[in-house]
Amino acid sequence: MEKIAFIFPGQGSQYPGMGKELFENYDEAKKIFDEADKRLGYSISQLCFNGPKEALDLTENTQPAVLTVSIAAFEVLKRHGIKPSVVAGHSLGEYSAAVAAGGISFSDAVLLVKNRGKFMQEAYPEGSGMMAAIIGLDKEALNSVCKEAAKEGIVSPANINSPIQIVIAGEKKAVQKAMELAKGKGAKKIIPLSVSVPSHCKLMEPVGRRLEEELNKIDIKNLSMPLINNADAKAITDSSTLKDSFIRQLSYPLLWVDSVLRMIEMGVDTFIEAGPGTVLTGLVKRINKNVRIFNVEDKKGIEQLKEIQWS
Repeated sequence: MEKIAFIFPGQGSQYPGMGKELFENYDEAKKIFDEADKRLGYSISQLCFNGPKEALDLTENTQPAVLTVSIAAFEVLKRHGIKPSVVAGHSLGEYSAAVAAGGISFSDAVLLVKNRGKFMQEAYPEGSGMMAAIIGLDKEALNSVCKEAAKEGIVSPANINSPIQIVIAGEKKAVQKAMELAKGKGAKKIIPLSVSVPSHCKLMEPVGRRLEEELNKIDIKNLSMPLINNADAKAITDSSTLKDSFIRQLSYPLLWVDSVLRMIEMGVDTFIEAGPGTVLTGLVKRINKNVRIFNVEDKKGIEQLKEIQWS
């Protein structure tokens, strides 16, 4: 019998046109897009379907847009009897995972992540923070690099995405120094990321405090299934731990490798990425080649999973 994990993508997976096929073909998806538009007070659905890309890429739009497409895909899968035993999400995706597990309502989540994006953007003016992906150095080597580069300012590992793909974040000057040092240590590839907000490092602590005020306004429930959280890669089910995880994940490294390994330890042999893009599909493949992995963002993805005889 398969043990299925649903995993939900984060910021960076967005593209104009996402979710359009789901909206046009499935009533469950249409209902989610309509609910998002109503709660936000503007048409996030039209932004998802038509762009423009510049507007979709604004953090306070990206976050509710990706969450909406992810939950639309989730609701269609659920309608067809395809359900997870455990959930996880990559950064913003942790909110999608919490909705899927019944911890927060979609209506509350979509407004919450819009505010999260707004707070993150306001905390760091364009150009003062930076993130970069370092490929080809392990965690220990990169910790050493960041420690040395920290003489220039705040910089630290932010996303442990795969054994040899780690994102660093911090103040621009310190990140640039770390990039230079990583190259000297033999990094195969260094990619500056096109994001202005340095997520998952201590620079985000003030954002966490603002986010906590918003979290105090909504109803957070115990989860109906385990959620593997970003900050600890642990299975959580109670509401207070979920709330704490939302706050801490902003300023703590995102432990994606450990999260995937934890789900495999729990018996997961099938991962379904629900939402736009295939970023997580690629990362899971790099972490473990023996598990099955599917991504669902359109009609083709839904129909493919419907044809499988799930035991």
